[in-house]
Amino acid sequence: VRAGIGYIKIVDRDYVELDNLQRQMLFDEEDVEKGMPKAVAAADKLRRINSSIEIEAEVKDVNRKNIEELIKDIDIVLDGTDNFETRLLINDACFKHNIPWIYGAAISGYGMTMSFIPKVTPCFRCLVSSLPAPGSTDTCDTVGVLNAITSCIGSIQSNEAIKILLGDKDSNQKLLAIDLMERSFEQIAVKKRDDCPLCRDGEFEFLNKKGPSEPIKLCGRETIQITPQREMEVSLEYLKEKLDKIGDASYLGFLLKFRVDQYELIIFPDGRAFIKGATDKGIAKSLYAKYIGA
Repeated sequence: VRAGIGYIKIVDRDYVELDNLQRQMLFDEEDVEKGMPKAVAAADKLRRINSSIEIEAEVKDVNRKNIEELIKDIDIVLDGTDNFETRLLINDACFKHNIPWIYGAAISGYGMTMSFIPKVTPCFRCLVSSLPAPGSTDTCDTVGVLNAITSCIGSIQSNEAIKILLGDKDSNQKLLAIDLMERSFEQIAVKKRDDCPLCRDGEFEFLNKKGPSEPIKLCGRETIQITPQREMEVSLEYLKEKLDKIGDASYLGFLLKFRVDQYELIIFPDGRAFIKGATDKGIAKSLYAKYIGA
């Protein structure tokens, strides 16, 4: 934004919570009190920095059904996600549509970033061939994340994006790994894998994946996201009237909060819901069906 990029689209499925403020620079306590979606809160702050550029906020979960529309007419994609499946999906969509994207990950005091450019570099599947087994990698739940490493990785991603947009696609094709606790910066060469299904065969496994959307456990908290099996729009005002008859529902403009027993349901206009306090996907699905609908 400070560099004068003409148009930015911010896509995020989440809303601002108090424990986000430790590591995320664009949010404040007022955003927490208002229950602001992260995409909307970030866009508001960035418009105050540079009012001459266009910033679009999308409060959506990035999935195989909507990603191609979300990246339509986009020149470059910056990854700020927290899971491998979404990154593999971004990789499929960007390579299919010839769009550069920049991987960025951070956990504890450790971070990684690399630019993936169709027809120039290996793809993300050359680096991560398949989804890691559950429990095999550190998570925000187990080790947390330092604010310094998220800022560091984000700054490098921004700089690399500007270089690519200016036509410099060959300057650095290595994976950068940073360990702030050890003050270690390492560049690692990544080569195209001979057996990569995307680079070799043009297969977009994660983009073309079939079957219903599964519940997702969100990183760093006891919360499960439920996504409706079809596109829909929910009237949160109408749903509040229904839920007020059986409990206490709070409509905050962008989302609806409803508490039942030890659980809290955070409901979005696109029909998605976060089930806070749930660790079992079956319970989360049952609560969704009971209070929102099948």
